[in-house]
Amino acid sequence: MNFSLTHKDSSTAARCGLLQTGHGEVPTPVFMPVGTRASVKSVEPGELKALAVRIILANTYHLFLKPGNDIIFKAGGVHAFMNWDLPLLTDSGGYQVYSLSELRTITEEGVRFKSHLDGSRLQFTPENVVETQRVIGSDIMMPLDECPPWPAEKEYVRKSGEMTVRWAERAKRRLEATEPLYGHDQALFGITQGGTYTDLRAESSRALTGMDFDGYSIGGLAVGEPAEEMYRMLELSHGILPEHKPRYLMGVGTPENILNAIERGVDMFDCVIPTREARNGRVYTRRGHINLRSARYAADFTPIDEGFDNGVSGNYTKAYIRHLLNVGEILGLKLCTLHNISFYMWLTRTAREQIANGTFREWKEDFLAGFNGRKQS
Repeated sequence: MNFSLTHKDSSTAARCGLLQTGHGEVPTPVFMPVGTRASVKSVEPGELKALAVRIILANTYHLFLKPGNDIIFKAGGVHAFMNWDLPLLTDSGGYQVYSLSELRTITEEGVRFKSHLDGSRLQFTPENVVETQRVIGSDIMMPLDECPPWPAEKEYVRKSGEMTVRWAERAKRRLEATEPLYGHDQALFGITQGGTYTDLRAESSRALTGMDFDGYSIGGLAVGEPAEEMYRMLELSHGILPEHKPRYLMGVGTPENILNAIERGVDMFDCVIPTREARNGRVYTRRGHINLRSARYAADFTPIDEGFDNGVSGNYTKAYIRHLLNVGEILGLKLCTLHNISFYMWLTRTAREQIANGTFREWKEDFLAGFNGRKQS
């Protein structure tokens, strides 16, 4: 994997880059739609490409459970399995295990947990998580980490962060001791922790930077802390993480969070928000988000976002999509999903253009004023 910066904003830490992988080039800043089980819900790969999606995310935990390593290996890796020939990132499954707080035990060796599907007892270690991602064949892999809750006592966050660093060392050793299975290189990012404690976040970032990972994920944020605390940690990270490596803010998020994180030097994002909210009829426009299930749109024959021609807004009215949602037609969910993914692609593409033009801060402030000032419900 190779990452190169192409533009830097003069008044903020925002930057544009090109991420080269074995499955193609990704311009950054970039939003990655979430395809947890090797599928972005209701959307097929060709439709994603038509929306200018260049990288998606899948989940190691869920793919490990179903269909399992054996099936994925026989398929020739997840790219072949799902007919996706562009870059793919897998998270380690650590967050999913973290969310199973009643079903798991964390030790120095790894995480023992019960499958949420059948209750079977399983274990993730830094080594077998790398091995599973070798089988999956993702272009970018994440090591096993522990994501502390927020708020959490400082001593707990300290011990957790130190263990995450030790796990990262073990993951990197296993990566170096194994080979890709499908003929393309695989990168491994380090994941910083430390919660919102300045000294702990700095210690984690410095320790991982010293291991020279291919890129750096900023973990343990977007777990309930105030947005300003998240932004403070991003500003801290910007001063420590190497400039020539990509930075990935995990699990974020809203348009406002994304643009404010770009302003603080972040390159990569993922979140279930655009697809999950689409399935509830909530769609994003340049003037805020709207709930298409609302009765106010029953006879509204205007586009979702006037002048935003993405194949959905230009061809279907609010009234029609509301009708589909309210009678349970799956097309309604799909159209909302396509629209939201398109909006997120537009958002990060426009951010790249504004950074290149040297007008990012002014555009961001103007966009957010309109987006938040005329929000609809």
